[in-house]
Amino acid sequence: MTDTTALPPVVDANTWRAALDQLREREKAATRELDAIAAQRRRLPMVEMPDYTLVGPDGPVRLVDIFDGRSQLVVYNHMWNDGAEWQCGGCTGYTSQFVRLDFLDNYDAKFVIVTAGPIDEALAYREKVGNAMEWYSSSESSFAADVDAAPGTGFGVNVFLRAGDTVYRTWHTNGRGTEQLSYTFPLVDVLPWGRQEQWQDSPQGWPKSPTYSRWLDSPDVARLYGP
Repeated sequence: MTDTTALPPVVDANTWRAALDQLREREKAATRELDAIAAQRRRLPMVEMPDYTLVGPDGPVRLVDIFDGRSQLVVYNHMWNDGAEWQCGGCTGYTSQFVRLDFLDNYDAKFVIVTAGPIDEALAYREKVGNAMEWYSSSESSFAADVDAAPGTGFGVNVFLRAGDTVYRTWHTNGRGTEQLSYTFPLVDVLPWGRQEQWQDSPQGWPKSPTYSRWLDSPDVARLYGP
């Protein structure tokens, strides 16, 4: 529970509706801007990738074969520290959302995780935290560094397109850019108190917590979703 007495002002229904309509104008403008951004994204050029070999549960696997015959592939590069009991809480919590991905079949697409950690450690951690996605390791190639997620530097999302046996990189984001693929942040953002993080612009008296402090950490994810 949140310990606070701060509440939005109470008004009559007509005043509330007028304030909502005013906000709706900005929300619709933001939606139209996101549509325009998506249209620009669909017009991005692409770059051909080398014939990378990653490591999967059954051993070495070419990047092109991870597509499983599909044309499109989304890769989340998960932060990793070899030998650590718990990996990045942000990455672990973020990827725990993606439990129902079969709908991507209708779009000729697939979503997987790639980490720079050894495959045995990666698969054990996947089981420990109850992650449902396919995991692969880039520990024996330069793949992570080449897609802006070098070991020890961070995380990111990359999208690839396959044409025959050739793979192209079409899009990349990292940092807060990954929020657009998440349902957790948009869901929390519509709550009256929002994310309740110190950096946010909120009314006086709104509950504030250190950034990340309300996020699920890796042990929380394992407790909730692990075996």
